[in-house]
Amino acid sequence: MIGISDRNAPLLKPLKKTYEIEGQKITFETGKLGLLIDWAVTISDENDNILFVTAWFKQEGINEKADFFPLVVDFQEKYYATWKIWGNKFQKREWRPTDDATLSARLIDRPIRPMFPKWIVNDTQIIATVLSASWERELGFWWITWASLTLMMAWTPFEWPVAGCKIAVLEDETYVFNPTIEVENSAILNLLTAWTEDALTMVEAGAKEVSDEVMLRALAKSHEIIKKIIEAESDFMKDYKENFWITEVEVFYNLPDESIYSEIREFLTEEKLEALYNKWKKDFHNEFNKLTSETKEFLLEKWYNFDLEDEKTLDESSIWSFVEKRVKEVMRKNILEKNRRLDWRNLDEVRQVSWEVALLPRTHGSALFRRWLTQALTITTLWGPDDTQILDWMMPETEKTYIHHYNFPPYSVWDIRPLRWTWRREIGHWALAERALVPVLPSLEEFPYTIRVVSEIMTCNGSSSMASICGSTMSLMNAWVPIKAPVAWVAMWMIYDEETGNYKILSDIQAQEDFLWDMDFKVWRTKKWITAMQLDVKIKWLSLEVFKNAFAQSVTAIDYILDEMLKVQPKVAEKLSPYAPLILKVMIPVEKISAVIWRGGENVQKMEKDFDVKISIADDWLTTITANSQENWDVVIAKIKEIIWEPEVGYKGTWKVEKIIDWVWAIVEFKGKTWMIHISKLTFKRVAKVEEVLNVGDTVDFEILEIDTVKWKIWLKRILSEVEQKELEELRKQKQAELMKKQESENKEKTES
Repeated sequence: MIGISDRNAPLLKPLKKTYEIEGQKITFETGKLGLLIDWAVTISDENDNILFVTAWFKQEGINEKADFFPLVVDFQEKYYATWKIWGNKFQKREWRPTDDATLSARLIDRPIRPMFPKWIVNDTQIIATVLSASWERELGFWWITWASLTLMMAWTPFEWPVAGCKIAVLEDETYVFNPTIEVENSAILNLLTAWTEDALTMVEAGAKEVSDEVMLRALAKSHEIIKKIIEAESDFMKDYKENFWITEVEVFYNLPDESIYSEIREFLTEEKLEALYNKWKKDFHNEFNKLTSETKEFLLEKWYNFDLEDEKTLDESSIWSFVEKRVKEVMRKNILEKNRRLDWRNLDEVRQVSWEVALLPRTHGSALFRRWLTQALTITTLWGPDDTQILDWMMPETEKTYIHHYNFPPYSVWDIRPLRWTWRREIGHWALAERALVPVLPSLEEFPYTIRVVSEIMTCNGSSSMASICGSTMSLMNAWVPIKAPVAWVAMWMIYDEETGNYKILSDIQAQEDFLWDMDFKVWRTKKWITAMQLDVKIKWLSLEVFKNAFAQSVTAIDYILDEMLKVQPKVAEKLSPYAPLILKVMIPVEKISAVIWRGGENVQKMEKDFDVKISIADDWLTTITANSQENWDVVIAKIKEIIWEPEVGYKGTWKVEKIIDWVWAIVEFKGKTWMIHISKLTFKRVAKVEEVLNVGDTVDFEILEIDTVKWKIWLKRILSEVEQKELEELRKQKQAELMKKQESENKEKTES
């Protein structure tokens, strides 16, 4: 904090103000923590959440020749914030950022970075730290607001206040601001946005198949809320300026030499730049490098004609940037005025796509997506419920049954770099794909598998995340996963002319056009609904009208992609891969669970060992069996059904005689219980001992006569063989004949008398 010292620090009076936003009280405080850093703010709410954000804007030792804005954003999870001790027996401190921490840092960076002026080179760092957190809510969206507030307090050239907003949309289209995790899980749409007072800058959305209209209304609602948050920011800043000594900071810019650029612009005519059109990716870069070399030679030649006393100097390192600026200027002009793109496609035209499925014979499902040069090989692996991923982070542990990974190796863009760890880009892209596909996945009751999908980007010429999601849909269908509907997406980008207000929306940007955009808009959808969305904006202006037009244009593009997908894999595969595990779920009655588990899990362990299966018993006694073969699967199912089977009078079965007691009882051990056949129930003939009919080891067909549920004794009768039944039938006929003969004799005697 400016002007702070050991002497005056104890006398410093913090500034603290509370605001009510959508019924929730939010408190801003500064001047209490982080006094040595230039600017720091603490934010707290009614739910025991305390968040600490610092911003540092370096003014000494600046690299004035930097060709990018050196903004660094870090997000720190502190396990003590949720009263946890993380780690193993050897390591108990926070280590590498989790995926969620990385995604939170990206959320802060994306709407903040465009709010700084071009060519600024002051090193800037934002550090967001969680000091205390309840387990009820995820707080990522608040960091955007806190970063904006801190940067304004730092007196940086931060052009507009920005705020973040998170709302959940329920089935009845009720809006819930700052929802709990429980509410998010039940919502049809979870929407995180960032706005200035009058312009949209970022969107992250996950939906359970919602319409365009629902999405647009939710965006409008989020803007209403954000205006209130920005109003609170502005009010706090007013008091901050009155209470604290603020000096203007020294801002450094690496501004281009406009006189040199005017010469480059004159040299690089639109005719010269025609060499860049209708070229594939590598040829485009070769032509670009050639133009750069020619421009350098032109400037050097012209430089030698200058008066030696001229103070004008030539910075060779900036020539590449000047050439890029000129190329961008001409390309944008051709799009805005002539609807003319680099590859001559129409503005709404998607590059030709194609698929192959079942490429990898040993995997459970695979698909190769192609869109010109871009290739994504996506592989699906299925396994049992015990293979879920446990998310161990600051918040309570949760499990994932769908896991999506995205790999972007250097060879995909003919580059060289060491393979050490996962990039932020890769983490961000798998999170996008996961959010887009989860809404169409079957429930665990319908499909009790843990699913892992990996997208390997083999070649990239723009929109590799699009390739990842389209390929993943096909891979899931190829792996027998009964998804509700195929999902596809396309990148919708916008170019805007601030002078005229003219803008054009482009579908499916290739890599050579990547540096042109002012809005990057991605929407994932089925034939009917939206499942996810992401948006980033470089400019300070973006209206909902543009958003509506981008929505409309995206439908045509996605319909084309979905139609092409379904030509290759029109429906979910009809059978499971022979290398995939077989899974069945059986609901075990509560009173039977102990019999299935037995002493210390003895039964379960024995079946897992004997038949090479995994048996998972959930809290509700829903039992899942994962087996490597159909044969083992059938045997285990039979075993469990045998254990949980309930006997009924009249039930018929077959088993072996285990022993004979006192010559009158044949004992059968069946389904873990004692079954008894009395000598009188063995046959229709009179026998002196059981052995005349049955011996130990004989198979006997039986029927249940009586059940004693107290002593669990079951009495049976033996079912006669076919021969015995014929003998019995003959005996009955004989007795009936004798009875009839006797009756006739008695009747005759009566008549004669």
